[in-house]
Amino acid sequence: MIQPYYMNRELSWIKFNERVLEEAEDSNVPLLEQLSFSAIYQSNLDEFVQVRVGTMLDRMESEPQKKDSRSGMKPKQQLKAMLAEIQNLLPRKDRAYYNTMDKLKEFGIVHVTFSDALPEEKIFLEQYFKREVKMLLSPIVLDKRQPFPFLKNKAVYIAVHLASKSGVRMGIVPAGVSDRIIRLGKSGRFMLLEDLILHFAPQLFKNEKVLDAAVIRVTRSGSISFESSAPDENTDFRDTMKELIRKRNKQNAVRLQMNSMLDEEATEYLLKKLKLSRKQLFLEQTPLDLSFVYQLGDFTSEPELRFPPQKPQLRADISPKQDMMSQIAKHDILLSYPYESISPFLRLLDEAALDPDVASIKITLYRLASNSRVIDSLCQAAENGKEVLVLVELRARFDEENNIHWAERLLDAGCTVIYGPHNMKVHSKLLLITRKNENGAEYFVQVGTGNYNEKTSRIYTDLSLMTANPEIAEDARHVFDALSTDSLVEQTKQLLVAPLCLKSEIIRMLDEEIAHARNGEEAYFAAKINSISDKQIMDKLAEASQAGVTVELVVRGICCLKPGIPGYTENIKIVSIVGRFLEHSRIYISGTEERRKVYISSADFMTRNTVHRVEVSAPLLDKKLREQAVRLVKLCLSDNVKARIGQPDGSFRHCDTVLDEDEAINAQEIQCRNAAANAGQS
Repeated sequence: MIQPYYMNRELSWIKFNERVLEEAEDSNVPLLEQLSFSAIYQSNLDEFVQVRVGTMLDRMESEPQKKDSRSGMKPKQQLKAMLAEIQNLLPRKDRAYYNTMDKLKEFGIVHVTFSDALPEEKIFLEQYFKREVKMLLSPIVLDKRQPFPFLKNKAVYIAVHLASKSGVRMGIVPAGVSDRIIRLGKSGRFMLLEDLILHFAPQLFKNEKVLDAAVIRVTRSGSISFESSAPDENTDFRDTMKELIRKRNKQNAVRLQMNSMLDEEATEYLLKKLKLSRKQLFLEQTPLDLSFVYQLGDFTSEPELRFPPQKPQLRADISPKQDMMSQIAKHDILLSYPYESISPFLRLLDEAALDPDVASIKITLYRLASNSRVIDSLCQAAENGKEVLVLVELRARFDEENNIHWAERLLDAGCTVIYGPHNMKVHSKLLLITRKNENGAEYFVQVGTGNYNEKTSRIYTDLSLMTANPEIAEDARHVFDALSTDSLVEQTKQLLVAPLCLKSEIIRMLDEEIAHARNGEEAYFAAKINSISDKQIMDKLAEASQAGVTVELVVRGICCLKPGIPGYTENIKIVSIVGRFLEHSRIYISGTEERRKVYISSADFMTRNTVHRVEVSAPLLDKKLREQAVRLVKLCLSDNVKARIGQPDGSFRHCDTVLDEDEAINAQEIQCRNAAANAGQS
């Protein structure tokens, strides 16, 4: 049954990305950071188009009449609404980029086109094209005799419309042949390679009359099915994944971007060859790939153009002189990234690799840094004769090739590598270390909300629990036993493990709060998550609201639950924070202070997490750590600088403007200051 508090998943995601775009428009954000948010907006959208638009096109073919369970929309209706919303945001994206670039002129950073280049710059550019670029180009002419070339996913090309007496003649020039940014002297003035090639395109087709030309970029579907990808006795799953990746790279086009409109005949020709409708054509004024903006920081050292430096802090209560296992044995430790450093966790791995009493290390890996110290430690441990079991999730979207590489390196080092259940991803962040002692063995467990990735630990907010609790360790052992035998955990003592015993516990916690509320007692439930779309959980949250339970949610991304609807969700408050750091930690809080339960988790409230993945949530059994997590959630809920408040129509609106600086609450800035104070710094 479709409820009035449901929101369509795809449209909710677009509203999330709009919040990212708002950061690119925010005059309080430093200028280079504004550009970064423009690039993040575009990168997010690229992935959305690849995956969600690609999936919706598939559904139009396979299940054209199947309605979305949250909105009642058929695939064709959803696709139409998605493309329309994306089109509506294009002018804002264009304005945000050019408004920022206009302000950067004051600091000498100027995006130059050939027409507004200085005379001496034009001379340089012409020489640069002739000497450095032209020889690298491979232009081709298309007509009735020539097959249309395969245009690579998200690659930039120049499309040239050539005069013809019969039919359309086109020229195609790949533009990714050299460094994309062309600096004009020692200043911050620059031109993009595709604009240079576009200007000199007539020289590439000397015997042709060029009618017009445009920069184009094609996005291809990233939707691939793993249903038939289970390894058999004769095939390594890595080989299966390599073949799927090859197929994805050659999938159908789902979007065509152009920086200027070719005439109608040429435009229709491109759309026909790419098998796209007019609604899948996007005319954009900005560069079609904004990833180059991250390099512009090299043009200037002006500190006001960037966020103030934020170095992850080393906690004063974690001794650098005492080994991590001894410290964890005394009390649980909860690290908060990026405010606190990942170093204590890396130390734990390094020490385990070298400790002669450590018998085994078991870990689940989803996404890793390009130069991963985690991999180094695991390989070192295996080479030192320890049993090292590593679950590598080869199906982590767009990280498949990286993970195949890591799996091969781990195997070469002597690790045991497994891939987990064939029908679901393993998204948990779980580590189990077994160490021999005089009593037999002791165990150390780490459970995280984010990946074992040193790079993202500096820009994503995540929590990492390290504990020696024996019941948590026993549960962790059961998780790894299940993963090794292609089975699922059915019962636990402390950990909540999806898909069989996580959502049921969340529902049970909500039922407890509903019972307290109906008895006239104060009742409370809160969660900090990336996304919510699971209908069963949303229905239970609505039931809790109707019973009088106070429900507070911090939801960064997809939010299919509408708060504040009378009779349904009036007791639900939803806050979304988009700021300097990507909010990624997941925290569940149930009950008032005297009976409070707090968990950290790898799982969002989405069906893909609660039903279709192996996820792990860990309780914070130490009162001090519970209070730390609760303070974090309360701080996010009180943010009035970067927070947006969910509305009954599914939109999010900024908090009222803060008039007094003393009243400004920026949750991320406050956590930066708190981390510095805890490290003994001012």
